[in-house]
Amino acid sequence: MLVVFFICSILAYVIVIGLLRYGFDQVPTPRFQHTEAKTRFTVIIPFRDEAENLPQLLASISNLNYPDALFEVLLVNDDSRDASLAVIERQRSSTSKTIRVINNQRTSNSPKKDAITTAIAFAKHEWIVTTDADCILPELWLDTFDGYIQNQQSDCIVAPVNYHGETSVFNRFQTLDVLSLQGATIGSFGIHKPLMCNGANFAYRKTTFEAVNGFEGNTNIASGDDMFLLEKFVDHTPQNVHYLKAENATVSTRLAEDFKSLIQQRIRWASKASRYKFWFSKLVGLVIFAGNLVFLALLIALIWPYIPIEISLSLLVLKWSIDLMLLYKTTRFFKQESQLRAYLLSSFLYPLFNVSIALLSLFTTYQWKGRRFKQ
Repeated sequence: MLVVFFICSILAYVIVIGLLRYGFDQVPTPRFQHTEAKTRFTVIIPFRDEAENLPQLLASISNLNYPDALFEVLLVNDDSRDASLAVIERQRSSTSKTIRVINNQRTSNSPKKDAITTAIAFAKHEWIVTTDADCILPELWLDTFDGYIQNQQSDCIVAPVNYHGETSVFNRFQTLDVLSLQGATIGSFGIHKPLMCNGANFAYRKTTFEAVNGFEGNTNIASGDDMFLLEKFVDHTPQNVHYLKAENATVSTRLAEDFKSLIQQRIRWASKASRYKFWFSKLVGLVIFAGNLVFLALLIALIWPYIPIEISLSLLVLKWSIDLMLLYKTTRFFKQESQLRAYLLSSFLYPLFNVSIALLSLFTTYQWKGRRFKQ
């Protein structure tokens, strides 16, 4: 029975990852001709104690190619205790962009959801784009969104997030981990079963946000400002929820600084999984958890052969190969192929990391921006 369970778990894993790999290719890379910019955007960026990251973000905002009259930037101060406001004031005076700072109005257990809701009440324009204070925005970011909106009937657009940091074994592991999530995200849109999105690069109509009652119903959960909203948009108008698979729409953000920060971040991400509404999202999460758990059991079986070694090796190679196939496509799109040098080591570390995070998320609290949150 144990052998049957192992085989079924790995086969289910291969089918799921294989579907996501297939879906990755089904999401087209749009080609835009130069057209007159028409869409008006409100860019919303919550921040708390981001004095170190804000200079790069603000510099990238100043470098945006989009016409100044067609967008505004709302920076939402979530009770910052450092020099963030002073940094903003210094750089705001040297740019022609419309940048306003507003204070977060706390009404729930979720500071970030409150910040976005606060900003939307001040937003002058129909299209809302959210990003994070530790991001760097590409010069043609809003141009690319505008071109897509002009060519597609969209209410919600999910866009890519790339990661940067110093080269190290730890950072290569992180990069492969988050790129695997990005690959799964793109692939899920290709099979019309959106699994994930990232609030660091997320756009939607203000009227659609209001039509689904914003974050109502999940404000008791600190994280999930992106995923729970995506689920609502898919419920509302599934045909108008799209993925913008374009290099010029890709924002870049920093990796976790150390192992403790990484653990806290991943627990926060995993803690909301049990609250997902879509059965497919829950099924994929369960299959991936089971696949990684079985992978660890198969490694042990190589040392203590309680099942035939030939079966253990075959199943290990099968999982290893399907993961590589999806990661190869993802790293090529994000121009991070060099990170695959760490794939062999990461492929053995990741199952332990994945299983540990899943279990920790069930029983522990997590820290986020100097605050501690319960599940």
